[in-house]
Amino acid sequence: MPEPNTRMDVGRWASASYRVHQPGPPDPQPERRKRSFFSKFCRCCKCCAGPRDDTDWGPAPGEVPGSRPAQPVIREGMLVVSGVDLMGQRSGATRRAHHTDEFEYDELIVRRGQPFDIRLQLQQPYDPELHRVCLELLVGPTPQVSKATHILVPVGAPLPGLGWAAEVRDSSSNSLSLRVNTAPTAVIGKYRFSVKTRSRAGEYQMPFDPRNEIYILFNPWCREDAVYLPHDDWLEEYVLNESGRIYYGTESQIGERTWNYGQFDRGLLDACLYILDRRGMPHSGRGDPISVSRVVSAMVNSLDDNGVLVGNWTGDYSRGTNPSAWVGSVDILRQYHRTGYPVLYGQCWVFAGVVTTVLRCFGIATRTVTNYNSAHDTDVSLTMDIYFDENMKPLERLNADSVWNFHVWNDCWMTRPDLPSGYDGWQVVDATPQETSSGIFCCGPCSVEAIKKGQVYLKYDAPFIFAEVNSDKVYWQRQADGTYKIVYVEEKAIGHLISTKAVGSHQRHDITNLYKHPEGSEAERQAVETAARHGTKAHIYKNKEWGEDVSLSVETSEAIMGQDVSIQVALSNRGSSSHSVALSLHLAPMFYTGVTGSTFKQESRQVQIPPGGAQSVRMVVSYAEYQPHLVDQAALMLSVSGKVAQTGQVLAKQHSFRLRTPDLTLTVLGPAVVGKETQVQVLFKNPLPQTLTGAVFHMEGSGVSSPKATTLGTIGGHQTISFRQTFVPLRAGRRQLVASLDSPQLSQVHGVVTVDVAPAAGGQPAPARSSPARGSPARGSPARGSPARGSPARGSPSRQPDPRNSPARHRDPGRAG
Repeated sequence: MPEPNTRMDVGRWASASYRVHQPGPPDPQPERRKRSFFSKFCRCCKCCAGPRDDTDWGPAPGEVPGSRPAQPVIREGMLVVSGVDLMGQRSGATRRAHHTDEFEYDELIVRRGQPFDIRLQLQQPYDPELHRVCLELLVGPTPQVSKATHILVPVGAPLPGLGWAAEVRDSSSNSLSLRVNTAPTAVIGKYRFSVKTRSRAGEYQMPFDPRNEIYILFNPWCREDAVYLPHDDWLEEYVLNESGRIYYGTESQIGERTWNYGQFDRGLLDACLYILDRRGMPHSGRGDPISVSRVVSAMVNSLDDNGVLVGNWTGDYSRGTNPSAWVGSVDILRQYHRTGYPVLYGQCWVFAGVVTTVLRCFGIATRTVTNYNSAHDTDVSLTMDIYFDENMKPLERLNADSVWNFHVWNDCWMTRPDLPSGYDGWQVVDATPQETSSGIFCCGPCSVEAIKKGQVYLKYDAPFIFAEVNSDKVYWQRQADGTYKIVYVEEKAIGHLISTKAVGSHQRHDITNLYKHPEGSEAERQAVETAARHGTKAHIYKNKEWGEDVSLSVETSEAIMGQDVSIQVALSNRGSSSHSVALSLHLAPMFYTGVTGSTFKQESRQVQIPPGGAQSVRMVVSYAEYQPHLVDQAALMLSVSGKVAQTGQVLAKQHSFRLRTPDLTLTVLGPAVVGKETQVQVLFKNPLPQTLTGAVFHMEGSGVSSPKATTLGTIGGHQTISFRQTFVPLRAGRRQLVASLDSPQLSQVHGVVTVDVAPAAGGQPAPARSSPARGSPARGSPARGSPARGSPARGSPSRQPDPRNSPARHRDPGRAG
């Protein structure tokens, strides 16, 4: 029995979703008109040449496209192409017009749907009456005209319906200047390029030369491209910006770090295309951003297909790199491309950072998004279910669902012709391997608008993503007869402060309103119940029997690593009579994924609450108490449960918080100039009374410094250290240098500094852009050489409007940018 063709799995490729694939007849070979035998000898007139079909430039029967001798047969009178100038210089007009001049590549890199110029050198003058010219582009190992991977573009004869065209701009002496336009649906990738010519002497085929290869990318500046984005400031931020902010921590203690995306660094474009090759994605499908983004979400994690990164949440990173130590995507992607083996290790923000790099490199507008209190629904119930026994003790064997302190994924911008109208715009893609989709660990793309409306039946993976941002936390208690009853529903527990970097600044932009209606509103409740009807526990909203007189909340003062922590539990009574509450408090270490360790501190309290009044209890935890139990991210979870004596009301609350770590302070010493060695000073104070061992310092920055790691050894308790590092800038302009420090005793220590790099003497200045310099704030950025903290002050998010999910929507004239 033949093995199934997994490339045709429903849901893997957009084109395979709802079609029945049946073997059909092979593509007919195009007829090639025979020329008169005498045309080989008679060149005095056109009468012997036979009829000429200028559309028939395809390969002859039996000819393998792209297979061509290095020394072609040349007969006298042939129009021989002696050279090609693709005008692909980084500082040239073509690269600037196509927004590809920042790529550290010497090859021509263009964006589809946009014209570019080339020049052909000929061995005789071009005569349009006697000569015909055809451009030939091939991509992939088995290019075919029928699959748009073998492109033949006759000069002066546009291809009907395909968008490819070439026209003569100028012809002088032995030079022919052409303007070439690619289709806005063209396959992205690296194309081999050649030229064919015809004259009375016959057909000349120029050999393929690796120096003439052309990269074609998605074009968010082109209206006809599926990734078109009509906002200039967004294009600057979401396509061209080489660094950004990633948010982590908890909703009450938001942490932020700078990430070096580095999508234009040398070798990154080839590394990103290699990801598609490793997956075996057909080249004919690489013109569809839906399929490309879905493959990237599968390939950035290593499960199923030996993709880019191995996920590790155990806390043991001895065989690789602590996920917190990475400061960017460049080293990860280069290592994967160089070795072919998955890189050790990653967690959600690392996966998301790499996805942003890959999709921006391809030309798809992408941003990194953090969701606080992010649910992980394991049974498609679209609720977070927590089970207790008769005494309100958690039943761990049943509690498979979890709530992550934060989870990081990506939004990418594209149209969705595979969905009903109204779901274009931002699409969620998540490369962190949590649950399978069509049997593969991938997630998305899924319309943000569909999530907001609770329309979880729309592809891809809408039920899982909806549960991450807008499910309810349902507490079930086992009854005496063995059944389970809902004793409490926490309706506002999931999906808070959904955040991304603001356009043109380093402020946090809250985009929760794009993912969900206001908490508790009629529209939000309708979306939740609409989604739940498609889950496995659709009945839970039919009979709402739970109620409450007493409410409970938990607050934590700013918790700093190495210092004592104070936690306050507040109770309020909305009833008309006094209530007595028996409280139990359990404190345990917590991974940011919601998995907790053993309880290391617990207290019981009896609280009397007057009618209409409130009471609070406080728990103080010393450093000596929590230090031995800390795990990754230095997070703790307080579980509070209780029962009201008078009414039997059950109280339950889980509150997580993070211990804040210090920052690195970076200061650039002296001016930074392209090609000249520059120094940066690093300052760090150990906040712990204990010695840090095996400390390693990581640093990188696009256009500034290649990734490098330096072993620092031991750092004494409360010791302050200062040291210098050198770097040699590669590109002029405003850049960012990102750093981290990692040791077994302390992680999540980061720093960043903005570096204004001057061009080398006699060199070209950095190309001007209409928006603020990428990787730097729009205003208030530190001057060259001034210190910059790794985590700026935690302020309120910028009030920056975000257009709804329609690519046709234009920029608000009043929007800050």
